Amino acid sequence: MNEADRELCEVHELHPDRLNTVQTQLPDEEQLMDLAELFKIFGDTTRIRILFALFECEVCVCDLAELLRMTPSAVSHQLSILKRNKLVQSRRDGKSIFYSLADDHVRTIIGQGMEHILE
Repeated sequence: MNEADRELCEVHELHPDRLNTVQTQLPDEEQLMDLAELFKIFGDTTRIRILFALFECEVCVCDLAELLRMTPSAVSHQLSILKRNKLVQSRRDGKSIFYSLADDHVRTIIGQGMEHILE
């Protein structure tokens, strides 16, 4: 028996009570697509590094570029993606723009992800 076959039930039997429970709780297709898109944002190592840097304090593009050994333009591009997806926020202070995590949800998602991979 190969590994794929081990994942199959030995008999085809439906469980209406369980199906009903799941169907009533399943988000609609648009919500699921939005959630999948959000997780795609977390699928880029550079963006994860930026989010981790912002765990500690708000940081400007120049400092992030130095920290990550990237060009300010490349960092700015990644920040715009994170900002568009409401994962970071920015504020201007004179000629500098400082970025920070948008809210505690972002910290929780990243933190729980780290806990999961360290188990």
